[in-house]
Amino acid sequence: MLHGSAVSAPSPATWLDSSLVDCAFLWRRFAIVVSWLLFVAADPAPTFAETGYDGWLRYSPLPTEQLERVRAELPAVIVSPGDSPVVVAAAEELVRGFRGMTGRVLRIAEEGPVKEAAIVLSRFPDVDQQRSQSGSSPRRRTSVEGFSIDTGHYHGQPAIFIHSSSDRGLLYGAFALLRYVALKGTLVDVALMETPCAPVRIVNQWDNLDGSIERGYGGRSIFWENDHVVAEMTRIGDYARLLASVGINGCSINNVNADPRVISAEYLPEVARIAAAMRPWGVQVYLSLSFAAPREVGSAPTFDPLDPVAVAYWKEAIDAVYRAVPDLGGFVLKADSEGRLGPSQYGRSHADAANVIARAAQPHGGVLFYRGFVYDHRMDWRDLSLDRARAAYENFRPLDGQFEDNVVIQVKHGPIDFQVREPPSSLFSGLEKTNLAIELMVSQEYLGQQKHLVYQPTMWNWVLDYDLQAGSADRPAGTPVKELVAGRTFGRPLGGFVGVANVGRDANWLGHHLAMANLYGFGRLAWNADLSAESIAREWTGLTFGTDEEVLGTIVGLLMRSWAIYESYTGPLGIGTLTDIIHIHFGPGPESSEYNGWGQWHRANDTGVGMNRTVATGTGFIGQYRPRVAAEFESLDTCPDDLLLFMHHVPYVHRLASGKTVIQHFYDEHYAGAEAAAAAAEIWRTLAGRVDEQRHREVQARMDFQAGHAVVWRDAICRWFRKKSGVEDEQGRVGVYPGRQEAEDAELVGYKPTSIDPWEAASGSSSAQLPAETARGTATFRFVGEPGWYDVRVQYFDEEDGASRFRVRLGEQVLDEWLADDHVPTPTTKPDSHSSTRRTIRGVPLRPGDAIVVEGEADADERAGIDYVEIVAAE
Repeated sequence: MLHGSAVSAPSPATWLDSSLVDCAFLWRRFAIVVSWLLFVAADPAPTFAETGYDGWLRYSPLPTEQLERVRAELPAVIVSPGDSPVVVAAAEELVRGFRGMTGRVLRIAEEGPVKEAAIVLSRFPDVDQQRSQSGSSPRRRTSVEGFSIDTGHYHGQPAIFIHSSSDRGLLYGAFALLRYVALKGTLVDVALMETPCAPVRIVNQWDNLDGSIERGYGGRSIFWENDHVVAEMTRIGDYARLLASVGINGCSINNVNADPRVISAEYLPEVARIAAAMRPWGVQVYLSLSFAAPREVGSAPTFDPLDPVAVAYWKEAIDAVYRAVPDLGGFVLKADSEGRLGPSQYGRSHADAANVIARAAQPHGGVLFYRGFVYDHRMDWRDLSLDRARAAYENFRPLDGQFEDNVVIQVKHGPIDFQVREPPSSLFSGLEKTNLAIELMVSQEYLGQQKHLVYQPTMWNWVLDYDLQAGSADRPAGTPVKELVAGRTFGRPLGGFVGVANVGRDANWLGHHLAMANLYGFGRLAWNADLSAESIAREWTGLTFGTDEEVLGTIVGLLMRSWAIYESYTGPLGIGTLTDIIHIHFGPGPESSEYNGWGQWHRANDTGVGMNRTVATGTGFIGQYRPRVAAEFESLDTCPDDLLLFMHHVPYVHRLASGKTVIQHFYDEHYAGAEAAAAAAEIWRTLAGRVDEQRHREVQARMDFQAGHAVVWRDAICRWFRKKSGVEDEQGRVGVYPGRQEAEDAELVGYKPTSIDPWEAASGSSSAQLPAETARGTATFRFVGEPGWYDVRVQYFDEEDGASRFRVRLGEQVLDEWLADDHVPTPTTKPDSHSSTRRTIRGVPLRPGDAIVVEGEADADERAGIDYVEIVAAE
């Protein structure tokens, strides 16, 4: 195959065979207990509670042996050049980091002779002269943001040098040195030299001025509240510090669906406050623009990019922005997409739209990121020749070479929309004379929204390493996506990486402690796209949870398998994430991804499934790739199975390379994925006592939710495809759920059976709900199995329009009670696949005839809905 050779994660079924089914798993649990006792005897116990606010910058005390070694190696003074805010931040970060790891407080001294060993921050011209005076050869220079770290002598004294040609490079070097010590536990012979692989390394925040965040799952905006910038800047500065620590140098602070007021005179002083908070960390602020701003907030009657009145507006407005924030990085623009106004209103091109703003920003050194996410969401879905995947290429390929040099076309990594697996966008190999940046979704919009664990660097490695064969006779070398977007392949001056981060006010920034691995991973890959997902996972885990090998190995294993697991129970074979694409993008909703203008996902019918994107008989999308890649995708014999349904419509009985039919593969993967999600939750449970109690508990809650929601996905997709295809599961699992009792069939008091829409969103397509006039009710389930110990799973609906109460009794004995107020990632006010939630009561002794009673108390419009109760043998 022509695509990237990154090692893929094991399939869920393989993981189950090697981690749960194997009897060695039981021995491993015993070994964990024994090793924990030894750990307690050797090292301080984990702290009782950590909120996750520090992210990977915890600087926790080093283990005893490493602590003694680093204390012996550590100089007592930091020599810092000048008083620029960035250099001051670098020196103070070194003090903070070494104090946390060693308990020692370093002194900061100005440049000049010192009479003791030192850590020296120095710009290249200065350090080269000083080193040559001491007899050392000058260090080879890095790029402007790069740095090198090595040892030598400074005015005759031993020194550890961090040197760069820029203040920002010194800051990155300081963070790198601290990372090195935290992971290696030594300073002896440290030697690093790093240069970023691309100049563009920024994050986008889709924050609205009212404080909400579009596709944000970690709380409200850290920048905005009630149409103003927040009063307290501390969290903004701390966010910039996290970004700088992994080499991110820019941040757009408002939604790409932009409010035009953000560049008005009223808001610019507030934007300046944000820029001031981020400036010491070398993070430049960017602003998202509304293309219709000349008419919406200016006095112009038009926003035609070629009209002199609109041209004058943009010059005056952007000049005013730079007077308020002279070091503003630039702007982000979404136009002619999903209802946003754009140049098509006047028959103009995207180059016309981009250039009018770019030219106004050029005198200030500003860059414009123009989003390539342009398509018609009102297209006629009945016309099978139409294909949303073609849109970016068709819009921008004819304009190649027409954009100003300070314009960067910001392209989503795949041609659809952040799906669990898509081929790289054809636009990456389609533009040779235009700057490009790849847009990656850190915020897990379609990937479980930070309630499911999905470690995305594994997916990003797969995309970035994919060889799009864009070379030529004079450039025969491979052209992986990472080289194309960095500007290296075609010699472009700008290029790189944009991550949609959407951090919020949750204590741990992203809602799920393990989701922070995605933000860390984005920064590390933007800095060095050759890093492997596994090496990044080991770094992040070591910095975030410590370097104990049992903890490290367990968490890295969970991270590395998570993408394959999520793909298996949502959308394998390149079919896309079979979610509700119109609204929430969270739970299963396969019907929504067709039969509307937003769709063109899978074209499932009663005979087959998949999008026919071939040149020969389909939409022609495959023809947008270079010939060798197109040839591979065009043929069923060579198209990789993991992209089969993205490229081809095939019968349900089409056989894959494995020998399985497509439909049986679907059934098997969804069942294996749900089992693997359950296994992951149990594996995390074994870390109790080895990870601080707060983070362990909070991650466990997310992992348990995912285990339950993976079953919702499994059942919905398998039932939907069985009905659509008419083909039964060879193993007879679909629709057969041992131990499950539907709520609508229980003994109901107050509750009423209620149909669910869409039908696949509930186990039996119905549930039990309390009517509007009924506040309380009970559903009684009778146990009919053998006597023993069982886990009782209650599947209920946790909507965003109330907070119902539940209590579960065994006869008259209360087993559990809870308030259904968990934060659903995106609000849903229906009992459906988005709000379906599982509560597990472990270790219940049951005898035949026992009554399990679920009591519900409705609140507001949330009617204490119950889907089913499932009773399974206790683990």
